[in-house]
Amino acid sequence: MDPDFSPASGGPSFEFAFNSVNFSDRVLRIEIVAGDDALGAKGATGEGCSSLADWACHRKRRREELRRDKESRKYMPDPANCKVEAEECDAYEEGNEPVAMIEESPPDIEADGEDGKSSDSYCSMECTQVLRVKSMYISSAILAAKSPFFYKLFSNGMKESDQRHATLRITASEENALMELLSFMYSGKLTTNQPTVLLDILMIADKFEVGSCMRHCSQLLRNLPMTTESALLYLDLPSSISMAAAVQPLTDTAKEFLANKYKDLTKFQDEAMNIPLAGIEAILWSNDLQVASEDAIYDFMIKWARAQYPKLEERREILGTRLLPLVRFCHMTCRKLRKVIACSDLDHEQATKCVTEALLYKADAPHRQRALAADVMTCRKYAERAYKYRPLKVVEFDRPYRQCIAYLDLKREECSRLFPSGRIYSQAFHLAGQGFFLSAHCNVDQQSAFYCFGLFLGMQEKGSTSVTVDYEFAARTRPSGEFVSKYKGYYTFTGGKAVGYRNLFAIPWPLFMADDSLFFIDGVLHLRAELTIKQP
Repeated sequence: MDPDFSPASGGPSFEFAFNSVNFSDRVLRIEIVAGDDALGAKGATGEGCSSLADWACHRKRRREELRRDKESRKYMPDPANCKVEAEECDAYEEGNEPVAMIEESPPDIEADGEDGKSSDSYCSMECTQVLRVKSMYISSAILAAKSPFFYKLFSNGMKESDQRHATLRITASEENALMELLSFMYSGKLTTNQPTVLLDILMIADKFEVGSCMRHCSQLLRNLPMTTESALLYLDLPSSISMAAAVQPLTDTAKEFLANKYKDLTKFQDEAMNIPLAGIEAILWSNDLQVASEDAIYDFMIKWARAQYPKLEERREILGTRLLPLVRFCHMTCRKLRKVIACSDLDHEQATKCVTEALLYKADAPHRQRALAADVMTCRKYAERAYKYRPLKVVEFDRPYRQCIAYLDLKREECSRLFPSGRIYSQAFHLAGQGFFLSAHCNVDQQSAFYCFGLFLGMQEKGSTSVTVDYEFAARTRPSGEFVSKYKGYYTFTGGKAVGYRNLFAIPWPLFMADDSLFFIDGVLHLRAELTIKQP
């Protein structure tokens, strides 16, 4: 079923048989009916929609009309016992199953504009105004091979399937899209590359189950320049099974476009606040987000949800089912995890579970953490993003002194990108109520005038508070793999100040980065900073 006959695939083309009496065994009667379609007959030509925004607005209006219509029909009397005015019901509306009928007494080929009725049509079909009729010669074998809908129509799907005349009923805005679809089923080609027209054809191809045309439209749309507007529209396409499979490459491209455009989420945060749910999911799914930390992603998610879903019950549902699974809680700071548990926007049981899993991961052995990150089923959940502030592992003590030990791991490629004057900052960690951070530098040694690796300890700005800290920097070295102390000191910090050592390993940059460097173990530089406050 549905072989690819397109010339590009090397398959056969039956363009010569399109609407040809010599190569056809049936007549297809197409009834074009009036409807509440704002686009009218121009909808499939692109004249009614000057942009993708117009197309999307029209689709949204149609969905709302269908929803209201379905709700109103719950209270309508039985159509068999009443007469329904023509403008109150449509024979065929977008979102419903295609209407197909078989004529028992087939007339000759009719000219456009000739009206006709079917004894098998529904009450709503009988009262709908038929604007015009088109008839064309078709090959049942070709159409059945390309579409399960036509296969059922021409085989055992209907009791009169052996008749020569079949009737389809469509709305005016679908007319040109249907003609493009029928032509494609013979030739494997379309006559347009306008996005609004391709979307109309894609929708009609979905209704009549022509998978090859859906895939072709999807490919053509992928080849067109992508915008935020078009990407969001593609993500909002109906999610029927056949449609989802056919447009998966298109939706994947749309997700990738949005993830790349909003990679620096901090820079585009105001703009991203107006993006709908499907777009936010595509952005938060990405591993390449350039954000300060996972804390910032969580904060953005809560802020966006509050703006988009003012009702608490609806907001909790969206957060719990759609967005929380996209947050990498294991890379959030413990201070922020405490706020997650207390957040009233979240279901408390679900929030507690997320935080518990994150804490268990943080406490797990490194080899177990690597195994979880490598597991295809859980890797995205535990994968680090492109954080501007590198995650730390922190151990805190309050006896005999107030003390904390922070572990910072840097990959070789991260260190390589520091040359000649780059910096990497860690996430904040806290001691005695003060926030501290580590920063790794590539800088010039003031005495020897060569590039080298430096490590610094800073305190976040917080008023005029000062605190004196004993600190020690250490690094794992080969072959033992043990931490070796590299620098000790003490310093009275005030907000915004930093202290450290410009040449931590006392060697030039090339030796530090060499393949046989003593400081990279399996491509990772392991650093440790120990802070102690000995004053009462």
